[in-house]
Amino acid sequence: MQNRILLVEDDDIVAEAVTYNLMWNGFQVTTVVDGASALKSVKEEIPDLVILDIALPHMNGLEVCRELRRASNTATLPIIMLTARGREIDKEAGLDAGADDYVTKPFERRELLARVRAVLRRAQYAPQQPVERKRQEIIEPVLAPTEAPLVIGPLTIDLTGRRVVRQGKELELTYRQFELLTYLVRNRGIVLTRDQLLHHVWGHDYEGDQRTLDVHIHWLREFIEEDPKNPRNIETVRGIGYRFR
Repeated sequence: MQNRILLVEDDDIVAEAVTYNLMWNGFQVTTVVDGASALKSVKEEIPDLVILDIALPHMNGLEVCRELRRASNTATLPIIMLTARGREIDKEAGLDAGADDYVTKPFERRELLARVRAVLRRAQYAPQQPVERKRQEIIEPVLAPTEAPLVIGPLTIDLTGRRVVRQGKELELTYRQFELLTYLVRNRGIVLTRDQLLHHVWGHDYEGDQRTLDVHIHWLREFIEEDPKNPRNIETVRGIGYRFR
């Protein structure tokens, strides 16, 4: 079965080139030009992956990504963001919004194709929530066994409900942020290498750079640390990785 990709891109030249490349390599591609159309398309039929430009008219790609992550049936939908060259803040913002990966414009067709294949492979091994392929189809969720919450200091991690509460306030974490925090807490006191963290949270065949991990650690600290610039919980172990103290 062909993987179905939704491309959200308002530049006709880029959209045409990307669509041709993906279709030539066996993917089904639907193209829309703005955020509202993207959300409407996903609501009608959920694709296997979304390629989402940040610089969209009216509703930018970050807003679209956040909306998709808020909905239970698209919370784990694979998303690749397209960002402008030299806009490091776009990359960080895209990952924080919940994107799985990003590609910088202009890009080589082989680079995008490799990222698409890698993200789709990782999605096969990631825990999936029940997916509603069409509005008319109703899929009953399979109830997971209840797990006791993880409590450490002011943090309470509800594993079953996938909620994190700090001092009575619920934190709005992305899927990856939740997985990363849970893994760190479960292994508190242990130094985890960057490769270990990437392998566990992003999958064994992750092909992106380690900057992705560092960005997620940065935003986790913003959520859980009293002073993110002088973190007391998530410690950097130089040259190795991180440790939850």
